[in-house]
Amino acid sequence: MTDSQLNHIEAELDTAYDRFPISPLIRITLLSLYLALIGPLPFLAAATAAPISPAVLVVGTVLGAIALYGALSERVVTNEKGICVSHPAWINWLWRRSWSLEWSQIKALKPRTTGQGGLVYYFTSDDRDRAYLLPMRVVGFARLVRTVQAKTGIDTQSVRPLAQPWMYLILLVFTLVLFAIDGWTIWTALTLSQRAG
Repeated sequence: MTDSQLNHIEAELDTAYDRFPISPLIRITLLSLYLALIGPLPFLAAATAAPISPAVLVVGTVLGAIALYGALSERVVTNEKGICVSHPAWINWLWRRSWSLEWSQIKALKPRTTGQGGLVYYFTSDDRDRAYLLPMRVVGFARLVRTVQAKTGIDTQSVRPLAQPWMYLILLVFTLVLFAIDGWTIWTALTLSQRAG
């Protein structure tokens, strides 16, 4: 299939669907934090002759990064019929948190307090045994909430994102500082390995 055919199909889908992926700022920050925390481990394992092979740590780091990237690829899709939360097919088998509801099935949007004191929101329906978490870290969250209100009639004016962008910016700055410390740690580990060799 040519690029022009793909662009045509995507343009048609965009008129029928509205997509809300996780914010790039959040994805970059969390992936960077993961790499900053885990990245030096193979080097430290080699420098200290740890019982775990550096190669095993490298493989584990790569697999963990793929799993995290998959988790952060969650997206919300809305259309005239309803709302759907899913991951791409290549990772959906692992997370299995996909769900979809027709607008007519949604009865309320209930707030719940998190362990850290924030608020998250759950859709409720006639199925009283289940509630469906409204993703709050997506691009265009305000537009998503307006869509929910327009399609269901539920008042969403008090619904706010769980975390503001400035929180992730601060975390990203600290992550960059951690990368600098990682650089010094890796350099020290390589120096020790060369001296030992």
